[in-house]
Amino acid sequence: MELRQLSAIVGIADHGSFSAAADALQTVQSNISAHVKKLERELGCELVDRATGQLTEAGEVVVARARRVEAELDALLSDVVALTHEVAGTVRIGIIGTTARWLVPELLRTAPQRYPHLRLVFVELTTTRLDAQLATGQVDLAVLNLPAAGADFAPTPLFEEDLVLVVPIDHPLATSREISLRALKGIPLLLPVAGTAFRADLDAAINSTGATLLARAEVDGTRLIASLTFEGWGPSILPATAVPSYLRDNFALVKLSEMPRRLIGVVQRATGLPSAPARAVLDLLTEIVSDPSRTPEGLTPVPAYSPRSSDADTRRSGVVQL
Repeated sequence: MELRQLSAIVGIADHGSFSAAADALQTVQSNISAHVKKLERELGCELVDRATGQLTEAGEVVVARARRVEAELDALLSDVVALTHEVAGTVRIGIIGTTARWLVPELLRTAPQRYPHLRLVFVELTTTRLDAQLATGQVDLAVLNLPAAGADFAPTPLFEEDLVLVVPIDHPLATSREISLRALKGIPLLLPVAGTAFRADLDAAINSTGATLLARAEVDGTRLIASLTFEGWGPSILPATAVPSYLRDNFALVKLSEMPRRLIGVVQRATGLPSAPARAVLDLLTEIVSDPSRTPEGLTPVPAYSPRSSDADTRRSGVVQL
């Protein structure tokens, strides 16, 4: 089994065909076909359905492992370089959209000054999709809602965040610092679509008060809900960091007394050592979150701890997943 064979099958997974994989890897299609055939011969099974061009079940398993092999090789090179030179290499960071809005600019501001040879690649996805990409090695680190779903993950909590009512400054509730969920009775809200984790947690919080929420519309996607609120289509309940600093003069963030906070952390795979560039990014994330001058209102840093299953269960009962 050779690395170029693994690269060929990953190329097909990423680009959809033998010819597209050949273009991406700067080779010819016959080479890609030969590499895949040799790999299939060694493993004793078909990895690509030649009729459809899709990976077989065995092919999906091989690609998932091959991505991790490639990630370990990248980490090996980065670690050796870091011993004799500055930290250099690429870190693929998956991050949920609302957190990305403020955290990515902070990383872009700090990383080039501290590590000029560090290359950052940001992937914005939901927590569920980031779980999957982290498991297959498509991202090196993921900033998402805790607890993470994968048993093979090592999470580090970063901060807890308020979920707040976001209204224009001329709204009747804008002058309130904190209200009960019962105060939302009769106010049309932009709500997450039914069946999502966010909506389920909102419903659980409101049901505990005996009240109900009135939906002006149900929207699939926290970022889209935020955009519609900012464009004047109605109030919504959002993470505090969903409101960027340049809009905070135009919108009020009202705390909801019965609403639990959400827990955000950075997650890496438990198996394998993080590369020197990945460790550098972890240090930067901790530094940024622990500096009050660099974090938005409504966010509280969480001291690092070594998670156990009981810790995760305790955290889960008191935080909201988006």
